[in-house]
Amino acid sequence: MKNSEILTCFQCGTCHASCPSGKYTSLNVRKIVRDSVRKDVSSAPELWMCTTCYNCQERCPRGIKVTDAVLTLRSEAVKKGKILPAHRIVCNFLIETGHAIPLDDTHLLIRRQIELDAPETVYRYPAARKEVQALLRSTGFDELIRE
Repeated sequence: MKNSEILTCFQCGTCHASCPSGKYTSLNVRKIVRDSVRKDVSSAPELWMCTTCYNCQERCPRGIKVTDAVLTLRSEAVKKGKILPAHRIVCNFLIETGHAIPLDDTHLLIRRQIELDAPETVYRYPAARKEVQALLRSTGFDELIRE
C-alpha cells in the first residue's frame, strides 16, 4: 500500500465505525493506518485485533485499502519478530498439525463415537500435513514465527 493512498484519508471515521472488532477491543483501525505513516506501529497490540472482515475497506468513501494496509503492517511486524504470543501459538499449531486450531484428542474421540470420519483435512490425509509443513518451510514461515 502506498503512503499517498493513506494520505487521501479525510478521517471520516467510516472505517472505525464499521469495525466489529473495534466495538469490543481497543482497535481503532483509522488510527493504526494514520499512525503508520508517521511512526513504526509494529509493536502496537491493536494491529493484531483486526479480524480482516474487510468492512472498513468495502465502506471507505475514498477506496483506501484499509484491511490490506493492516495485513501489510502485520507482515512487516512479523519480519521484525513482533507477533503476539497467542498468534505465535496459532502459527506453531499450523506448522505442527496443519491446522491453526487443531482438533484435540477428546473431539476426535467424540467424532469416532458418533461415527463421524475424520475431517476432510490433514486428519484424514496425514501425507498432506507433510506437504503443508514443506510449503511453510519453503516460504520461511517457520523461521519468521520462531521466538
